[in-house]
Amino acid sequence: MDHVAKVGSWGELYVMLGTSSAALIGLLFVATSLHLKTMVDHPVLRTRSRNLTLHLVVMLVQATAVLTPQPLRSLGIEIIVNLCGLVLPLTFLYLTIFRPARRRVKGSGFSLYMGIAYILGYATGIVGGVALSQALLWGLYLVTFSNAIFFVLVILNGWKLMLGIQESE
Repeated sequence: MDHVAKVGSWGELYVMLGTSSAALIGLLFVATSLHLKTMVDHPVLRTRSRNLTLHLVVMLVQATAVLTPQPLRSLGIEIIVNLCGLVLPLTFLYLTIFRPARRRVKGSGFSLYMGIAYILGYATGIVGGVALSQALLWGLYLVTFSNAIFFVLVILNGWKLMLGIQESE
């Protein structure tokens, strides 16, 4: 397998990405456990915390896949499968747009702009995964851009989560 030769310096970037994702998952668990009653009492905060964890897990799994010695085609397929997390923002977007106004929860915590940004991140990663599954190395640029989008959005949503916890206490 010529995976290492093709991935090259990408490995260092994905070691950093995987490490930071794992660290943020740990910090999210600590923050959530310190404010467990608040999290349980507020469905918006609970949902936001769950979604942040899932997006971080997607980043961690992608980093693991890139660092695993394997053919580019296999890597591409793994990334496409991993990005099935696209269902999450699509579901929230669907509920936001098509749920009758009388049934919408005010202050649901879902931002239409954040949802679209997550969808853009997932879609970019899927296109990158498809390119990798065709053994086209430039797909890693798209997968990396996708992870950069996730990273920024996770940090912004983490900030919103902290503010929501503070307001609730």
